[in-house]
Amino acid sequence: MTGYPQLLHTVLDTTDVRGLADFYRLLLGLQYRPGDEPPTEGTLDDVDWLVLTDAHGNRKLAFQHVDHLKRTTWPLPDVPMQMHLDLSVPDRETLAYQHSRALALGAELLFHRTEDPDEPLYVYADPAGHPFCIFVA
Repeated sequence: MTGYPQLLHTVLDTTDVRGLADFYRLLLGLQYRPGDEPPTEGTLDDVDWLVLTDAHGNRKLAFQHVDHLKRTTWPLPDVPMQMHLDLSVPDRETLAYQHSRALALGAELLFHRTEDPDEPLYVYADPAGHPFCIFVA
C-alpha cells in the first residue's frame, strides 16, 4: 500500500455548536454540509456535530459539542493555545476589512502585530475561545 492519510477537516470543540459554526460560516464564506442547515423556525436545534464545506462541497471545519471548555489564556501560559487556525489575506487593506468583520462577528482581539512590514497580523479568540490568526501572506 502507498499513499498518505488525507486531512478531512479540522474539528473544534464547543459548548455552542450552531453558534460557533455560524461564526466560521460567516467569517470564511463557507456553507453547511447538506443536512446540517439550521432547523426551520420553531424547531429545536440540539445538534452535537456540524460540518462546514466550501462551495465545492469539500469539508473544511467541523464542530462537536462538549459540556465544558476552558478558554485559552494566551499569551499568558496558564491555558495554552494547543492549536490555532491561520487565515491569510493578500494585502493590508483586506486585513483591515477582515479585522472589522471578525470583531463584528464576535471575535475577541488577543494580540496584533500590524506594524510588522513583512507579515502584519491579528490574533483573535473565536466566541468559544479558540485562537485564530489573520495575516497578510
